[in-house]
Amino acid sequence: MVASLKQLPLPPFYDPANARRSEFDPNITLLMNTAEDWRRQHGIKFAAADTFQLGVLDIDNEKDFCFPDGSLYVGGRSGTGAMDDSQRGAEWTYRNLPYITDIWETFDTHLAFQIFFATFWQTSDGQMLNPHTLIMLDGDELVNVALDGTTILHRNIGPRPFVASLIPGLNGNFPWLVQQVKHYCRELAKAKKYTLYLWPPHCILGSKGHSLVGVIQEARMFHAFVRGRQSENEIKGAHPLFENYSIFGGEVRSRFDGQPMAQKNVALIKKLHRLNALVIKGQASSHCVLSSIDDFLTELLAVDPALARKVYILEDCTSAVAVPNPAGGFFADFTPQAEAALARFANAGMNVVKSTTPIEEWPNIQIAA
Repeated sequence: MVASLKQLPLPPFYDPANARRSEFDPNITLLMNTAEDWRRQHGIKFAAADTFQLGVLDIDNEKDFCFPDGSLYVGGRSGTGAMDDSQRGAEWTYRNLPYITDIWETFDTHLAFQIFFATFWQTSDGQMLNPHTLIMLDGDELVNVALDGTTILHRNIGPRPFVASLIPGLNGNFPWLVQQVKHYCRELAKAKKYTLYLWPPHCILGSKGHSLVGVIQEARMFHAFVRGRQSENEIKGAHPLFENYSIFGGEVRSRFDGQPMAQKNVALIKKLHRLNALVIKGQASSHCVLSSIDDFLTELLAVDPALARKVYILEDCTSAVAVPNPAGGFFADFTPQAEAALARFANAGMNVVKSTTPIEEWPNIQIAA
């Protein structure tokens, strides 16, 4: 434990109700002008003077995930999950502004035709598939399966032929594409992590749903102005042939012919390695947060297992995907997977903490007051 750290009040422009307003867009000029007085009033130093570097990896706090009118709202079991997470995450940022060196915002970034969208696939008679269904292999046959994992909806499915013309470097080679998607499903099955899930279109580049939640944008820009630090952005998910839950790389990075499909995000890994502490929050705990932490943990363990102790997961600033069934319950609920992952990360040495717990009470922390 360290000496008590000064928690700041919430700034006057902040309104917690905005965490529930998808239309809210912060006034960046107001933030810029307020920042100078806020720094002087509270004696805040510029981040370049930090001797203890604490970074925040803020994963996919985009409007499509964080509001009920988004196309893939992460409501969790409570129904208000992502909105509650945004409010708590923004308030944690404001209260701990003097101790946060860098913030990285990640953006799930998609196009019209990708392997995890129904638009990519068709039945044997040429009909497009439906979202919230699964793709898997039955022997060497691609099949479309209901979310119960056993009911086969369509057999002998495949990618739509025109998709081969949309993939850079493929030159319309449809047979190659068919082999690749089969390889992809085989590799997912081997990993026993995810089955290929057909999501509704979400986080389409240029759409409202791709943009950051207003209160998260407001908090990260205020941090940038107060602490003299650039607001960092990391883009993922635009490759048409693999899922990219993790900010550090795709779920399957190989091709059926043995060549690599994608590389790890080595540049970001190096930046995060230099930190004294890394705080992780965002959406969703069952998918993009889970996969990102998994990948980063692998990198840390390869260097020194003790490094896992410098990671802090804000468990009350992230929620799991739970797709409600209007008739009651959920079509799909990934909460158990998220809970199991948090327990696994804690067992590996990472710190699972709450945003309401003062930083000086976090384990393994060494920030000077």
